[in-house]
Amino acid sequence: MSGKDSEGRRQAVALAYQDANDAPRVVAQGYGELAERIIAEATRQGVHVHDAPELVGLLMQLDLDEAIPPRLYEVIAELLVWVYELAPEESRPPPA
Repeated sequence: MSGKDSEGRRQAVALAYQDANDAPRVVAQGYGELAERIIAEATRQGVHVHDAPELVGLLMQLDLDEAIPPRLYEVIAELLVWVYELAPEESRPPPA
């Protein structure tokens, strides 16, 4: 996910979701040039980059490897479903 901070710097946060019993975790985050590198790598890997400045602002407050807080479960779940539905059917992982 990407957005801009109050100083106009690009910011990006990457989440990973690996186990149905765990919440997604922050696996990368950064501002400026680092944010651009995170976005470029996601694009190179075929990962959808969603522009959500308000959500990114909240996620930037978390530490690396920190699970998203329960108050963000619903919005992140909706985003993950949306991204899943965007993916070509043959590249989708099987449902959990």
